[in-house]
Amino acid sequence: QVQLVESGGGSVQAGGSLRLSCAASGRTFIVDGMGWFRQAPGKEREFVAAISLSEGSTNYADSVKGRFTISRDNAKNTVYLQMNTLKPEDTAVYYCAASRGSTAATTTGLYQYWGQGTQVTVSS
Repeated sequence: QVQLVESGGGSVQAGGSLRLSCAASGRTFIVDGMGWFRQAPGKEREFVAAISLSEGSTNYADSVKGRFTISRDNAKNTVYLQMNTLKPEDTAVYYCAASRGSTAATTTGLYQYWGQGTQVTVSS
């Protein structure tokens, strides 16, 4: 299987930046794409960004386009989410996910492996 561990969450003021990391281990060779999702209290988990591990193609939610950047380091089996110009509405638990079969999917159902999540809190 594939294990995912997120890091880099924390508290920041509006306008600030954070970089999340997701380290994959185990049978990483079966992973085709990775993504970031987030879930705020009382809300459903929503797509944030995704990347194809082979081609590097990306997808972003409209709400984060121009502010967030997803990238990967295949040698380190790590995916990053650089978050700039953070807003209070970005506050959520951020989850890393890995997909076998989909490259830059935007829906939770296409991801088979999930991390435990890391909290991001943006204050106004």
